[in-house]
Amino acid sequence: MEPQDTEGWYGPETATFGDRVAAARDQSGMSQKQLSKRLGIKLKTLEEWEQDLSEPRANKLSMMAGLLNVSIMWLLNGQGDGVDAPIDDTQLSPDINELLTEIRDLKAQITGAADRLGRLEKQLRLKLKGD
Repeated sequence: MEPQDTEGWYGPETATFGDRVAAARDQSGMSQKQLSKRLGIKLKTLEEWEQDLSEPRANKLSMMAGLLNVSIMWLLNGQGDGVDAPIDDTQLSPDINELLTEIRDLKAQITGAADRLGRLEKQLRLKLKGD
């Protein structure tokens, strides 16, 4: 497999803020619904960010960068710690593609389990307060 030229892939000339948000969210294995819930915003708001129809305030931008494990500067202008350029799956062998698919599935399961754990903890706190 040849190394790709990934320099500037998500830079300001190539990608928008919304492109970078969507790429980081995809890499994290989160759906739009999951990320919007974790940020405490409406799904429509996140969709508008990813479509470059609006931008988040500084507090949500900071929170999103932390949740997606990227730097704020990368989200804003493509510079700094972000995600790698997309892998061209057509050039990978079938066994590597199978491993990548399994990793993506596992990441999605882990994210779902984390969401479920959060809901259960919230229910427990509410029940403990009620007693």
